[in-house]
Amino acid sequence: MLTESALSAPERAAIDTVPRGLFIQGQWRATTRTLPVFDPSTGGLLCEVADATPDDGRAALDAACAAQADWAATAPRERSDLLMRVHRALLADTDRLGLIATLEMGKPLAEARGEIAYAAEFFRWFAEEAVRLDGGYMPAPTGGSRFLVARQPVGPSLLITPWNFPVAMGARKIAPALAAGCTCVVKPAEQTPLSMLALAQVLADAGLPAGVVNVVTTADPAAVMTPLILDDRSRKLSFTGSTAVGKQLLAQCAQTVMRTSMELGGNAPLLVFDDADLDEAVEGTVAAKMRNIGQACTAANRILVQRGVAEVFARRLAERLAALPMGRGTEPDVVVGPLIDTEAVAKVQRLVDDARARGAGVLTGGAAWDGPGTFYPATVLVDVPDDAELCHTEIFGPVAAIGVFDTEDEAVRRANDTPYGLVSYVFTENLRRGLRVCEALETGMVGLNQGVVSNPAAPFGGVKESGLGREGGLTGIDEFLETKYIGVRL
Repeated sequence: MLTESALSAPERAAIDTVPRGLFIQGQWRATTRTLPVFDPSTGGLLCEVADATPDDGRAALDAACAAQADWAATAPRERSDLLMRVHRALLADTDRLGLIATLEMGKPLAEARGEIAYAAEFFRWFAEEAVRLDGGYMPAPTGGSRFLVARQPVGPSLLITPWNFPVAMGARKIAPALAAGCTCVVKPAEQTPLSMLALAQVLADAGLPAGVVNVVTTADPAAVMTPLILDDRSRKLSFTGSTAVGKQLLAQCAQTVMRTSMELGGNAPLLVFDDADLDEAVEGTVAAKMRNIGQACTAANRILVQRGVAEVFARRLAERLAALPMGRGTEPDVVVGPLIDTEAVAKVQRLVDDARARGAGVLTGGAAWDGPGTFYPATVLVDVPDDAELCHTEIFGPVAAIGVFDTEDEAVRRANDTPYGLVSYVFTENLRRGLRVCEALETGMVGLNQGVVSNPAAPFGGVKESGLGREGGLTGIDEFLETKYIGVRL
């Protein structure tokens, strides 16, 4: 028997506003089996939602395929206007949607509200891009004909979103798909389905035609999504998640040569040089490490500090992190909420124990909280050796692992010594050094003297095993467009 989470009246009211069914063909459909959704701060049950079967998944794809031609033919201005209505609706509903995200994922309410604003901005950005899709016209170099270049929607798209940013990651995929003229099937993470179900209702209320966006929630994503990936009517897969799963999905997509964009794992280095502004470096590190309780692919994973400032930097960072209030995300001033589940806590503890066994010291934290919920305190480790497991694995928790370097070349070499390449961070007041290091780092994004790089107006994505393609920015919509060349004889 599952124990319900003890919620306040406003919290229960917010949860009760969320539809519990599958969103297919513009309708909410019940299922014979359900998926429990838990409150990570207590371990209690929030509610249960529909648990899709493979037949439900096929019905969702059927709906997307049936709606594709009409949606692609919709005037760009109409698509743009709809996305702007969604943008305004999200901002008007920030408190409710933020509370839902906090309850199912655990992040502090202030961060959850920030995520809703971030998600809304994707709809505004791609509303503006929807009316700017261009092509080309040129004479053939040899004369006698003309080249026309058109860009057309790739077609029905499968969008698989993660649990750590349950609203924003959906927005980052849905908005460009709709702007480009693509219909879609969305599969949210089973830990955090409520935010996506709430977003689907916002889309419907904004006037989205039936079948353009379909949402399936399931406890067995492989059984539901694999047939859709192998169905040759699906023309695009956008996935955010682990590199291991991404590789499996790429292998499946290869069977139909499906277009893919993959935002996969990270192992972000954060470099602090001895000429850095230490106030700025400490605050930037707090942002890069503690955003979303460290549960972000962009989180600083390996903090490398030049020897001359390593001791004072570590001490100041430990003081900052030790002072961060830990608790339920709905409590005032809380910064460190719970991790997503017990497996996440066990992984973080195993990585900390391994680092300590290899000689790392602990300045603050270092042990899981002994109480209800899946909490882990903010932790600072020093003298972390490069062979520690956490230097090669995404920590996905509030653990700052500090190592020391001596030279710029050493810092770059160690930063690049990983198969991942999503993001890196550099703190230095030397402009020449900053540009040199940023260009030498093998990552798709770099934060120079800042700890947050994500922005809807900027291209988000990585290199090496951190992914393919980009989301956001001027190129984000390209992932959902095909280029067609038409040769015209004069």
